[in-house]
Amino acid sequence: MKFIDLVEINVRAGRGGNGCVSFRREKYVPKGGPDGGDGGKGGDVFLEAVVGLETLADFEYSAHFNAEDGEHGRGKKQHGASGQDLVIPVPCGTVVWDSKTGFLLGDLTRPGERLLVARGGRGGRGNASFAKASHRAPKFAERGDPGEEAKLRLELKLIADVGLVGLPNAGKSSLLLALTNARPKTGPYPFTTLSPNLGVIEEEDLRIILADMPGVIEGAHQDKGLGLRFLRHIERTRFLIHVLDLSSGDLSHVIEQWNAIRREMGFYNPELLERPFIVVGNKIDLDEARSLSPKVQAEMERMSIPFFETSALTGEGTERLSSAIKEFASLHPRHETTSADRNLSVKTETAVLSKVAARILCVEEGIYEVQHPYLEKVVQRYDFNQDEAIRRFALLLKRFKVEAELTQAGARYGDTILIGGVPFEFQPDDLSQ
Repeated sequence: MKFIDLVEINVRAGRGGNGCVSFRREKYVPKGGPDGGDGGKGGDVFLEAVVGLETLADFEYSAHFNAEDGEHGRGKKQHGASGQDLVIPVPCGTVVWDSKTGFLLGDLTRPGERLLVARGGRGGRGNASFAKASHRAPKFAERGDPGEEAKLRLELKLIADVGLVGLPNAGKSSLLLALTNARPKTGPYPFTTLSPNLGVIEEEDLRIILADMPGVIEGAHQDKGLGLRFLRHIERTRFLIHVLDLSSGDLSHVIEQWNAIRREMGFYNPELLERPFIVVGNKIDLDEARSLSPKVQAEMERMSIPFFETSALTGEGTERLSSAIKEFASLHPRHETTSADRNLSVKTETAVLSKVAARILCVEEGIYEVQHPYLEKVVQRYDFNQDEAIRRFALLLKRFKVEAELTQAGARYGDTILIGGVPFEFQPDDLSQ
């Protein structure tokens, strides 16, 4: 399967069902009251981390997801059924961003973890909900609210304990093969590894996941070469193994390998430089590398950096390295985030409606726009083909003192008023009726 670690998707929650206008009509019940039921709530959209997915490739060809709409209400006070929630499976390690705002919505790392990304619309109330002693036969019902829509950026960061990093062709894939049960593609040319490969060291109750990262080159932090395809996947690792190619036999060349890797990691995320690490000098099966290894070891010891020499080809030194990895893993346990650290639902602002004044904007001469978070939303619930809907909304505008605000802003009788994109004719005298 093709490895994809960055995609954009569009999600839409279900629309709420409309409320019903209905009156009880039965034999021997001459004055049956209103019995229109409420509409059902639209389905929510969730992302859920699941085991078994290792890539976001499925989203490359299917990027639009819609939850089910709620059913409309019916007579005899029958409420519409709620729309079914939509649960979208994603790999563990998926980071979710709002593409429009850049806001981090959640980070799904544990199997079964869910993130609410779009809420279903509220179902509209049927006319039975509006009956009261002063108004026993309402001919009004609400429309359902539309479901939330969102454009999301999904970014996969592998969940691995150890990251193998190094320049292209340093022998990382071969070393992963020698240490674990992985079967990565290997070859004597740069960028053999086009995507991270995973391997596991297992021993009784110990399980350590190693990831061979695509080779880094100068400018990787600016997305050159495989760039961010490499750098993003080392952020979750507990510690790193720097793999150096000793085959050149040149100490200055090897030190430059080391500096290049550290430089690019620092440019991308300075915190990576604080990550615990060990250094491996690879390819000591070659004479040039074997003779150079003591010099590199001395240089690393001078900087108090643990150093190991290996040959991924022959397996020399890999057993000692494997023991060191296990010891390092016990010294640097994985940090487990708590529920308090996690943002598992999309946060939305809710205004204290009674305290929020409407804002009036003069679009052009004779056209005014009313901006109010509640009115802009609730106007969509009204069917203005119903006389009672017009009367109720007029009373709502009066409650929020919109008439006074419009008059103060210079609106005159007959001007066009826009609320949530819906046009009205300004008739201040009618509002008091």
